[in-house]
Amino acid sequence: MSRALALAAAVLASSAFAQQRAIPLSELKSGSAFLGADLRSLQNDDFANPGLLWVERGEKLWSEPAGKTKQSCASCHQDAKASMRGVAASYPKVDARGKLMNLEGRINACRVERQGAEPFKYESEELLAITAYVARQSKGIPIAASIDGLAKAHFEAGEAAYRLRRGQMNLSCAHCHEANWGKRLLSETVSQGQPNGYPVYRMEWQTLGSLERRLRACLSGIRAEMLPYGSPEYLDLELYLAWRARGLPVETPGVRR
Repeated sequence: MSRALALAAAVLASSAFAQQRAIPLSELKSGSAFLGADLRSLQNDDFANPGLLWVERGEKLWSEPAGKTKQSCASCHQDAKASMRGVAASYPKVDARGKLMNLEGRINACRVERQGAEPFKYESEELLAITAYVARQSKGIPIAASIDGLAKAHFEAGEAAYRLRRGQMNLSCAHCHEANWGKRLLSETVSQGQPNGYPVYRMEWQTLGSLERRLRACLSGIRAEMLPYGSPEYLDLELYLAWRARGLPVETPGVRR
């Protein structure tokens, strides 16, 4: 984040955070709603959306045998268009052992436990591709992550992380994406910070990236400590963001600035 942008963010945040409140369901807006017409059109074009290159690669990985068992994802789940429909809309979720997982974590758990394979590395082309492919099968389905039962504690921790001031700029996620969404920050319009398009192709990255990559970028922008990929705090925050975005349709792969 440039010095001018950082200073503008600090001024914008301090001016309205005292009046911050949760966003009413009727006012929920995907990040695509804050794009210009050109990028919104790019996202919606099934031939031009650059994120679909990863979806295509993920489709190939779905059917490739892997690990000691020489089984593919399709060996257990058959046609992803049917078996994975709606799955991404329910993540993050607590598994049968009481562990909170995002979609990437679930994919890697299957690789290790079912295929006898090494987990994909965070932000690897393979993990992004298979995640994008699985999430693509839920396109248009509203996000509906559960915060019941064991998920409640993770949800509460995620909300606390969302509202925690941090970094040299002493800002929280809520300063920008709850108290000031829709306002101008230099040449940009502040979005609500919704997660329904991830993994997304960001123009500034010139590649596909995960929600955790975006969270780390935000932490860097406010000059805060970046936690390692897969940290429990990120998972808790992802669950809170999914609850906050409930009702918004999955758009994977999204396109963002």
